[in-house]
Amino acid sequence: MSARNPGMKLDLEWISKVRVNTQAVLKRAQQIQGHKLLKKQWQAAWLLKAVTCIDLTTLAGDDTPSNVHRLCLKAIQPIRYDLLRKMDMHDKGVTTAAVCVYPSRVADAVASLKAANSSLPVASVATGFPAGQTPLETRLQEVRMAVADGAAEIDIVINRTLALTGQWEAMYDEIRQFREACGDAHMKSILAIGELGTFTNVYKASMVAMMAGSDFIKTSTGKESVNATYPVAIVMVRAIRDYFLCTGHKVGFKPAGGIRTAQESLVWFSLIKEELGNDWLCPHLFRLGASSLLADIERQIYHHVSGQYAAYHELPMA
Repeated sequence: MSARNPGMKLDLEWISKVRVNTQAVLKRAQQIQGHKLLKKQWQAAWLLKAVTCIDLTTLAGDDTPSNVHRLCLKAIQPIRYDLLRKMDMHDKGVTTAAVCVYPSRVADAVASLKAANSSLPVASVATGFPAGQTPLETRLQEVRMAVADGAAEIDIVINRTLALTGQWEAMYDEIRQFREACGDAHMKSILAIGELGTFTNVYKASMVAMMAGSDFIKTSTGKESVNATYPVAIVMVRAIRDYFLCTGHKVGFKPAGGIRTAQESLVWFSLIKEELGNDWLCPHLFRLGASSLLADIERQIYHHVSGQYAAYHELPMA
């Protein structure tokens, strides 16, 4: 992943001056969605790249050691070996970027990956996911426990109440404490954009999260009514660009929630390429949070290789 973001002092003057032009953002989002998408082998190559940027996720109330184990095996071999072989990609180490689970399942995921001799990182959602409404000490303890169990990446949720009431200093202080609790683990900050109200709030929350030392900023928990949308992404990646121009430090971006089709993953790549440039087109700086996206990408690759669409039973999903 990217070199750790050291963060910076909270610049309240910068935050207070922020205004986002909603019409311009919506127009830009429409432009990006209007792009012609790649075809044939170019499309297949970008879809394999998308696979390497997926945080393969299970965040269900009925998660068990066995379905986490299946998820880990799918992350290690995300596309059927025979399909990769026909594309001459079978020996290129195509895996997903990480496996993402609840804190109580981190030890299971770490054990499964270790048993399979894989160095894939385990990411965990912590800090009272998804609402972030538990006491601060409980949220910090959750981060420490996930790290102690072997999580290399922690997806924290910001306290939306602080963002909605403009308490940017308090939000900065909380995120700094999460950063400390993460130790050597990378920290992704989930903004839960569906609950922030305005684009201006989204930009401010993005900036505060980066100033506090987030290595990534992430759109959503996947549990809100509105998740990753292109207009919100434009606001967030422009905050990332502004932060980079100010500090020289690259922060990653992770859209999550509702990303289900191979075509959508290609639109996300084109958004990142145009707004942030080629440096961000890698798992160190771009992740897709998804549970069902991989199945559709594998179907498209099956079609590219064989000219036919697979029946669902032919491509078993984790």
